[in-house]
Parts: sequence; structure tokens; C-alpha cells
Amino acid sequence: MYNDNQVSIVLVGIGGYGNIYVDALLSNLDRGDFKIVGAVDPRPEGCRNLHKIKERGIPIFSSMEEFYASFKADLAIISTPIHFHCSQTCYALSQGSNVLCEKPVSATIQEARQMMEARDRAGKIVAIGYQWSYTDAIRALKKDIQSGLFGRPKRFKTIVLWPRDRDYYRRGWAGKLKDAEGRWILDSVANNATAHHLHNMFYVLGKEESESARPAQLTAELYHANNIENFDTAAVRIFTEEGVELLFYVTHAVTETVNPTFCFEFEKARVVYGPLEGESDNILAVFNDGTCKVYGNPEKEKIKKLWMTIEAVKGVQHVVCGIEAATSQTLCINGMQESVPRIPYFPGNLIKYDENTKVTWVEGLNDVLKGCYQEWKLPHEIGVEWAKAGKTMDLRGYQYFKGDDIG
Repeated sequence: MYNDNQVSIVLVGIGGYGNIYVDALLSNLDRGDFKIVGAVDPRPEGCRNLHKIKERGIPIFSSMEEFYASFKADLAIISTPIHFHCSQTCYALSQGSNVLCEKPVSATIQEARQMMEARDRAGKIVAIGYQWSYTDAIRALKKDIQSGLFGRPKRFKTIVLWPRDRDYYRRGWAGKLKDAEGRWILDSVANNATAHHLHNMFYVLGKEESESARPAQLTAELYHANNIENFDTAAVRIFTEEGVELLFYVTHAVTETVNPTFCFEFEKARVVYGPLEGESDNILAVFNDGTCKVYGNPEKEKIKKLWMTIEAVKGVQHVVCGIEAATSQTLCINGMQESVPRIPYFPGNLIKYDENTKVTWVEGLNDVLKGCYQEWKLPHEIGVEWAKAGKTMDLRGYQYFKGDDIG
């Protein structure tokens, strides 16, 4: 599958999240099964280990075209903003590279389809960087769900409250719907920082290891407190094609941090994780008879996606989270944006700004979302004055995000 005893790697985007890959690769050179042959970034100064890249004589290019004009790579690792994922993945594939693309797969479902077609034409692999999907904890849990250990899945819920300050939204694409050229970005709390946790509910319900369950219908509540185009807060009810109810509560507009928490209810057990479930460290299955099974902490293997993708390029490991597995999250994002095409502000009297932390937050929002999580309801269902449900979207057969009314 590749021509050397080392997988040659080009890093596309070495600032921001790209730093994680740079650090991991530079810290594990003694593995001996890869070599970094180039880095692509128009602003490489965002890389905290830029001096180490230069010290090793790794060439840095301002564009992928410039790199591929002189070099080849077995694997392109793409860590760029959402609106570049499709074009850069397709280009890398056309140049003979396999791809590890950061999440989400793309802004729109039609772009994901383009990426599949480009992959199939090239005869290469594409892995999507939803890191939990590569961990022993999630893979073991998924295997037990598939085997029927817990019985039929009934309903799932996930909550993440992650404050983000004003500087977070200063990045050119943060909270944006489109870029200056009209390409969809759809950056939001659900399509960036917490995208993993939306994807995870579908992924563990997939019938095969490399598959995810598919969304059939959703109803969203979307809001923003920050001065951005898109939403910083979401509460969503989704039903899968098999009829499993999924509830998802996320926001950046709070001062309280609640790290990822979930409860997955089955006929014979509950699977829980996170501080609101009293399980900050490990995923735990609690059976109806009181017995438990511990799966470990998915946060402890954040970079396993990199090593597993290198193994996949070498032909000794299959892709556990490819484009197909990642598209359920993208379908949901497209459906959410169409459910609430114009994102309302929270009531002005509830929006506060903390001068010390630079966080814009909404009074009482943390309690509302935690209350919804406890009750398995959306804000409009528990009598919250400002809450309003969007349209219910049928996502079966959904092929194309038009976004005509978005804005």
C-alpha cells in the first residue's frame, strides 16, 4: 500500500489543533514507522514547535499545490478550518495521499459525498479524527452494544457546558455561516468543540465497527448570546432510523463548566460517563441487576487515531471511523440549521459579560440545560419563557444542504 518502511506524512495545518499532531509526531520519532516530509500552512507561526520542525529540516509550504509540485506523501493529515476539509481532502487524494482529516468531515452532506467519490477514485483511505471512536473504551462498548449485551437501545442523552471567551470567537471562521467566498462553514458549538459527542451517540449504535446509526428526524432549539452569525447553544432531539431517541445539550454561553456527560439507556442497563452521572473518569455500564462493567476513560487515548491511521496506511489495520461513519453528525448539523434557519439571540436582559474571563454568558442557562438533561426534555417543554422549538426535519433521504433561508 506504500513504498517504504516508513509512512511519509505531510501536515496540512500546523497551528491550532494541528499542534496536537505536530507534538505527537515529534515526540514519537523513535517509533520509526513514519517520517514527516513537509508541512503546509500559510501562517506557520501558529505552531508552538515551529522551531523543532525547522531544526529537523522539514520544508514548510504555504499551499498544498506547492508541496505536491515537488513531493509526495503516503498520508496527509488535515487540521484546517471546516470549509477547507472537502477541497483539501479531495486534492490530497488526487495527489496519491491517504488522508486523516480532522472532525467534522465537512460543512455539508454533499461535500462528504464528494469526499467519498474522490476516495473511491483514488483507491485510498480517509479517516476522520473523532478521537473517541479509536479508543479501547468506545470500541469495547460498541462491541457489547452490537452483541446485545444490554438489550435494545431505548434513549441516549449527552450534555457539555464549555465556556468560551471573546478571543475564541476572534478567529476568522469562528461562529461563521460562510466564508468570504460563499463556502459554507457552519461553525458552531455542535459542529466544532462538541462535535465528538454528537457523533459518539450515532457511532456506538452503528451495526458494524466502521458504521454509525443514521438520523431520521430531528427538532432543534438553537440560540446565541455571543455576537456571532451562528449558534453558541443547542438543545436537540433526534430519532435514529431504528427509532432510538437521542438528546443533545451543548453551550459556550455559560460560566460553569460541565465536562462531557452521557447516559445511554438500554433494556437491561444504563451506560454512563461524566460528572453529572458521577463518573468523571470511566465509562460504566450499570445493569438492572446492580452489576457493573467498567470500560475505561476515552480521554486517555486522544492521539490513538493518529497511530491507527498510520497502521491503516500500512495495510495492517482497517479504518474504524471513515467518512461514512462521520456523516451522521454532518446530517444532524445540516438538519439543525434548517430546523432553525435564523438563530435568535437570548433575551437581552439575560445576557451578561464577565470582564475578568471575557465570557459572554446567559443567566440561568446552566440550570436550564442541566434540568433538561435530568428530565430528558427540551427547554420549551419545561416552561422556559425564551425557549422555542424549530421545525421538525425529516432527514431520511436528505441529500443536499441548500441553506436558502439561513442567515
